[in-house]
Amino acid sequence: MAKPVSDAFVFFGATGDLAYKKIFPALQAMIRSGELDMPLIGVSRGGWSLERLRQRARASLEANGGVDEDAFARLCEQLRYIDGDYSDPETFRGLKQALGSASRPIHYLAIPPSMFGTVVQGLAASGCNANARVIVEKPFGRDLASARELNRELHAVFPESSIFRIDHYLGKEAVRNLLYFRFANTFLEPVWNRTYVDSVQITMAEDFGVQGRGAFYEEVGAIRDVVQNHLLQVMSLLAMDAPAGRDPESLRAEKLRLFRATRSLRPQDVVRGQFRGYRDETGVAADSQVETFVALRLYIDTWRWAGVPFYIRAGKKLPITSTQVMVDLKPPPLEIFDGISLADTNYFRFRLSPEVVISTGARVKKAGEGMEGRPVELVARSSRDLGKSPYEQLLGDAIEGDTSLFTRDDSVEEAWRIVEPVLPDSHGNHNTPLTIYEPGSWGPESASELVTDGRHWQDPQPEQSHPC
Repeated sequence: MAKPVSDAFVFFGATGDLAYKKIFPALQAMIRSGELDMPLIGVSRGGWSLERLRQRARASLEANGGVDEDAFARLCEQLRYIDGDYSDPETFRGLKQALGSASRPIHYLAIPPSMFGTVVQGLAASGCNANARVIVEKPFGRDLASARELNRELHAVFPESSIFRIDHYLGKEAVRNLLYFRFANTFLEPVWNRTYVDSVQITMAEDFGVQGRGAFYEEVGAIRDVVQNHLLQVMSLLAMDAPAGRDPESLRAEKLRLFRATRSLRPQDVVRGQFRGYRDETGVAADSQVETFVALRLYIDTWRWAGVPFYIRAGKKLPITSTQVMVDLKPPPLEIFDGISLADTNYFRFRLSPEVVISTGARVKKAGEGMEGRPVELVARSSRDLGKSPYEQLLGDAIEGDTSLFTRDDSVEEAWRIVEPVLPDSHGNHNTPLTIYEPGSWGPESASELVTDGRHWQDPQPEQSHPC
């Protein structure tokens, strides 16, 4: 059964950085495609006016993709503005009035998580939560305890079915393509298990540093920033079983089952690194122990994946910016022709950024009399067309009530449970050592010790052009 579509879009934090970089460009794109014809109500405590917010919206579009004059004119017509403190009931009375006849609003909390409780309580006290949905921006807590507390605050006002936890990574075309490729092709299923898969690697590499956000990064580090959310979500799409139905809850139930089967990390499964020069960044402590690189080894205790190592690494100041998945298959059981090592086996490769590439590695015979082979890569898709922006996709889904690409409360808590044993304690002390690595390298050399039994890290390379 189709869910009712929201009829007003409210975004708290309208004068903030997220609205400037992501929300206004997404709203213009949705208006241009005819997907968004409703009041757009910005709320902030910046002492602004509606005209100033419109100017901010134009500046945002000029800096992030360009202004479509027709769509921008409609955006300005639909835009409203409420200025006030989030703890002041008068702010929410003004919002209630601005909503007018709208009966199914959706509220986007593009604000720090510390303010979520205050805002949802204000929505409840004013009645703005009636028949409403709420979108919350990551991080969904800093650890398991804070994630549970955040969920309690949200559930005090909204049912879980009305809460949309937005992780922009799940809105990427390449990530959705990964899910489609897995379950739309029958040839994968016979080999997508421990009998044929030797190991899985997920690498998220960035060739830049913290880009002036040292103070922010000191509060998170690589594990909290990208592993607990983005990369564990990618792992779940790779490893989950097929959903029992086509509805969003069937998909989310399978992801939860997968997370519950994933072992919590142990210190010996993790290598942390920090690029040389990070401590010179503004806002970074001179003796900082925050990781800018992490490599880890995970195991999933299901019938499908028992014994198969999942290797995940993420880091800054690495040689290339790219996110890539490598699923390595086991070598043939007998060497009928030339010897084939683990380094030469068949594989599936999913390039998630900056291009979308889906390919498989095979071996073919070299020309000549001898029965010797060489590796080739068969490309199923190679494209730079990334479709809708993640925020355009996700905001549209939330307005429609489609929860498929949003994270459920229990999955968030399970993801924190997986990484909790290797997070710093309340005093910032870590139970895993930190190694300094050189910018432009692939992180600490000790990361190679995680990848055992003849395996090695497979570093993403600059993508070659392929016909689409």
